[in-house]
Amino acid sequence: MLKVLRKLSQTNLAKEVCHQSKRCVSAKCVDNSTGLVLGTYIRGSEDKVVPELTETALKYNIVSEGKLVSLLGISGPPPRKHEYRILNGVESTYPNVTMIGLGHNCVGYNEEEEIDECKEKIREAAATGVRVLSDICYSKVIYLEDFGHAESAAEGAVMGLWKHQEHKTDPSKADVPRLQLFNSCDLDSWHIGLIKGEAQNLARRLCELPANMLVPRRFAEFAVDFMYPMGINIEIKTTPWLKDMGMNAFLAVAKGSCHEPILLEASYIGCDPCTPPIVMIGKGVTFDTGGFCLKTPEDMWHKRGDMSGAACVIAAMKAAATLQLAVNIRALIPLCENMLGPNAMKPGDIERAMNGRTIAIDSTDTQSKLIMTDVLSYAAKFKPTFTLDIGTLSRGVRSGLGSAATGVFTNNEKLWENMRLAGIHTGDRVWRLPLWNHFDKFVKYSDIADYANTADALGSACRSAALLKQFACGDWIHLDNYGVAREAEPSARYLRPGMTGRPTRTLIEFLAQCTIASNGDVKTPSDEKLKLKAASGK
Repeated sequence: MLKVLRKLSQTNLAKEVCHQSKRCVSAKCVDNSTGLVLGTYIRGSEDKVVPELTETALKYNIVSEGKLVSLLGISGPPPRKHEYRILNGVESTYPNVTMIGLGHNCVGYNEEEEIDECKEKIREAAATGVRVLSDICYSKVIYLEDFGHAESAAEGAVMGLWKHQEHKTDPSKADVPRLQLFNSCDLDSWHIGLIKGEAQNLARRLCELPANMLVPRRFAEFAVDFMYPMGINIEIKTTPWLKDMGMNAFLAVAKGSCHEPILLEASYIGCDPCTPPIVMIGKGVTFDTGGFCLKTPEDMWHKRGDMSGAACVIAAMKAAATLQLAVNIRALIPLCENMLGPNAMKPGDIERAMNGRTIAIDSTDTQSKLIMTDVLSYAAKFKPTFTLDIGTLSRGVRSGLGSAATGVFTNNEKLWENMRLAGIHTGDRVWRLPLWNHFDKFVKYSDIADYANTADALGSACRSAALLKQFACGDWIHLDNYGVAREAEPSARYLRPGMTGRPTRTLIEFLAQCTIASNGDVKTPSDEKLKLKAASGK
């Protein structure tokens, strides 16, 4: 009986391998350029560990008539977590096989770290595997097992392969391999993962574009190109409209630049049009010199990415439309540059915001709050279910949290809980910071105006949130991604040094949770419902 079962298992997997091989040939792929990524756990003590193949790897070992295990054994010690072995000649369908170490098979949700370590391990393993086959074996088509969670495997693989190279000449530009799911029927989860990973890559690409190629108007054009084909309605508001609305704080920031400020307004209708929308605001400063409070050259070098909040909102909204999420979203993207110039705002200036309150400008280098205050006032006109804003507002978040998490401020416990759960699921964590009245005194009691746009000081992240709180209406959540927008040494192996696009996937997961019930409450859908919604957007 055992021999019969083994023969049936071998025959079934052989059919699958043959079927996938035919698909590869039909796509005009060269055999030598096809690779396969499989996983292996380890068990035992630190002194003596033995490999434990994943279920998919065990099946493939049967097809290879035991050659996979044989070659893995002679390649050296069993690969531990993040280690790999390249095996050539296992069988003819996949000339290059990479075995990725997954560590011990006993991890899951870590309550202290607030992260699902199993999913994060899968993302890192998938990224490592596809990079090895792409960079070392030059594979053009890569088949990847799901490691037990297809969505995480797809996210890690897509993000791991991406690199900013669109401005390189052709000879030095690396080809991006095509990804395929190997020996798994969970295509819905696979496609959800691809959509989320590609969304974060879109945010990374926008943040990496140099400032001379991504002025406010060009950003708006990019947004139209990305979102209009998805059925998202877009309006472009220019200077005359901004003046009519009284957005003087926003206009003050843009006065030093020759490029006109723009408010990009995008609308996605995913459910009953009468349902109040979720308003998402993304800071879109396409370059920040600091104005007359000039930044150092070192600080200015990466300020092309000061529009990371806007990039995350655009990418998340595009993904929501692709997944056909049952929510209404109104995105507001203020776009401008903070430059030196004869008309630029100066320290000590006073500007009257859209809501009629005056703001004293202590420092021109803290312009982000001025932009967001006017847009928060405008957001109230839509009577939103809640308002979410995101941007690189304060160095204090980076000092306190580093690249570990995005700082979160909110006046609603349910919003915080949904955002926290989204961060656990995606591995891109968030951490709540206080929105206490203690910080109000630093922004409310100016000698010369209603509010003070204070310079960076102790508690700067909390002070920034305290100022925004004065202009927010209703339920509101503020994300400060200053610490995670760029990393010199990424904390996750599926990212490369540079702009990260974080926390795009957490925003997408958060939106997926925010299906609006008839009573206006926020509820969390099951994974099955999310998969069904994504299936039609493959």
